[in-house]
Amino acid sequence: MADEKEFDSSEEVEEVAENDAGMAQEQQAKPEEDPEGASEEAVNSSQDLEAEKKESGESKNVGKKKKKQKKDKRDEKIEELNDRLLRNMAEFENFRNRSEKEKSAMFEIGAKSVVEKILPVVDNFERGLDAVTEEEKENAFVKGMEAVYKQFSAALEEIGVVPIEAVGQQFDPNLHNAVMHDEDDTMDANVISEEFQKGYMYKESVVRHSMVKVVN
Repeated sequence: MADEKEFDSSEEVEEVAENDAGMAQEQQAKPEEDPEGASEEAVNSSQDLEAEKKESGESKNVGKKKKKQKKDKRDEKIEELNDRLLRNMAEFENFRNRSEKEKSAMFEIGAKSVVEKILPVVDNFERGLDAVTEEEKENAFVKGMEAVYKQFSAALEEIGVVPIEAVGQQFDPNLHNAVMHDEDDTMDANVISEEFQKGYMYKESVVRHSMVKVVN
């Protein structure tokens, strides 16, 4: 029995020794940690982080550029619409001014046409009154005609129809129509000595030129 126990203990000792030897071999086989490798890994990881930051920054910049481009396109569209609105307003203002001028010109043309038809009536009034003798001037009919003529002349003047001055004035081809010439030493040359028919103006335009005699 004593021999068996000793045998068992010796086997146990051998197993422990073998285990210790195996552990020693594993420790020897296990590679030692390299501090330089660890530093390289740290550098690589930091470089990876910087690259990620750079990529994220570049993506942000790209996003900002896209937003800026969208904003610029929107601003350009707003400016384009604003310019178009201003042009339309200017064109409308020009059209309105042009329409007002055309309407005013058409009104003046129509008024001048009416005045031209009335002037012969005024001429007949004047001829009739000039033919009245001194004895007939106190006649009630003549006085009535004179009153009508004065009222008619006042109405024409109110709407802008006025006679053109002629006798004693310098001849103006824009206002007068010379149908005769006269030799008169008592008057200056180119002066109107006689009026055959009154001329009239409507506002600033001539409706009818005066028919006159001019001194040479």
